[in-house]
Amino acid sequence: MSKIKVLMFGWEFPPFKSGGLGTACHDLTKGLAQEDVKVTFVMPHAPNGANAKFVKLIGTNALAKNVNIKTVDSPLTPYMNESTYEQHLSNGGKNNAIYGKNLILEVKRYTALAEHVARNEEHDIIHAHDWMTYQAAIKAKRASKKPLVVHLHATEFDRTGGHPDPRISHIEYEGLNAADVVITNSEFSKKNILTHYKIPANKIKVVHWGIDEENIPKGTYKAANENIVLFLGRVTIQKGPDYFIETAKKVLEYEPNTTFVIAGDGDMLPRIINRTAELGIANNVIFTGALRGDDVHKAFKTAKLYVMPSVSEPFGLVALESIKNGTPVLLSKTSGVSEVVQNALKADFWDIDSMTNKIVSVLRHSALREDLSTNAKQESAKFTLREPARKVKEIYETLRKH
Repeated sequence: MSKIKVLMFGWEFPPFKSGGLGTACHDLTKGLAQEDVKVTFVMPHAPNGANAKFVKLIGTNALAKNVNIKTVDSPLTPYMNESTYEQHLSNGGKNNAIYGKNLILEVKRYTALAEHVARNEEHDIIHAHDWMTYQAAIKAKRASKKPLVVHLHATEFDRTGGHPDPRISHIEYEGLNAADVVITNSEFSKKNILTHYKIPANKIKVVHWGIDEENIPKGTYKAANENIVLFLGRVTIQKGPDYFIETAKKVLEYEPNTTFVIAGDGDMLPRIINRTAELGIANNVIFTGALRGDDVHKAFKTAKLYVMPSVSEPFGLVALESIKNGTPVLLSKTSGVSEVVQNALKADFWDIDSMTNKIVSVLRHSALREDLSTNAKQESAKFTLREPARKVKEIYETLRKH
């Protein structure tokens, strides 16, 4: 049988990325390339030079022949909402004569080129990542009559803490309904889809994520005799930074020489900074802003514990990055990654006392910390690119046969 050709719609790809989705898309396409699947990836236009960097990255890889990049000129970035899109325009972004006057119009503009791409790029399968791309993928499906795989990394209900924008949730529903197969990253996420959308359960396939071992630096940045507890992610309601700060206040009652690092940006950042001052713990909290590249791994390697207190986390790829770096993790039970990582501490995101006890135990007991680190890193060997890519390829093959 001939090589499978996939037309994939997304809106970020390293080095142009603002969250785990870009890493997930990169790693999935790399894994698919290893499985001899040819991918054409359609994405919004990256900043100057970003696409060149990406082509260079892929060009130096023996798998380059299996990945082709198409860009659509657009200021879209992942996890944008209406206010952040308008802020982008008001802060000197592309003018309104070129780009949509609001986020929904911008998504429609991105969608407008889908039919042209579908008619001119040879493909067997259409694969779309998250809501911004779903309308484009539906249009492509109508043009080429090829099967559609919709990949849902996080629902609008996840991102907003249960207060969805009805326009976005409707687009999500349209994409899920139009798909021949829905892929999601965990049983937790599948349950959320079934709760919020009337989609047949047998149409949803769970594919847990893996991670690219090659991206983890081999060097060490471990700081001596420092109690550093790390939050790394978007500072949004979904990720639970408010619970992290409340927990920090309680931990400092027992371990006053602890430093809490919040690495990330997001719409809750001013509120979290203010709350830190209100609690009187500003001297023990460092805000780094969003980190990129090797700085992410340095942050993990200097921390004694990574805490992921997410309110609703369909997977949580960042937790795999932590354990690959040898840093123990405390995971929210409402996360997909907690389904597959056994050597981790786990707590309910709202249970400040439980999280406090677990953090203090890790800081005080080096044997516990070392056991978690060693065992989790050994366990992480099974979280590779090949396994999720193999499962996705099986889905493609089944669809192509029908």
